[in-house]
Amino acid sequence: MEQLWHDLKPLAMIGTLIYSVIGLAIFAAALWIMQTVSPFSLRKEIEEDQNTALAIIMGSVFISLAIIIQAAIR
Repeated sequence: MEQLWHDLKPLAMIGTLIYSVIGLAIFAAALWIMQTVSPFSLRKEIEEDQNTALAIIMGSVFISLAIIIQAAIR
């Protein structure tokens, strides 16, 4: 267990935290853009009207953003 703490690199941990915050900010911006551009309420369409197609499209946008962010980090 003690060896594990010696193997941790502080700069790598800070970099991971910074990339995590940037990734979350990009996801929040994407959600805000989707809500702003769409002529209807996303929450109402998904929760109340059970619009599965819209939920799948939003999920695919977030997955594609995650893949792009992951590729940029590497």
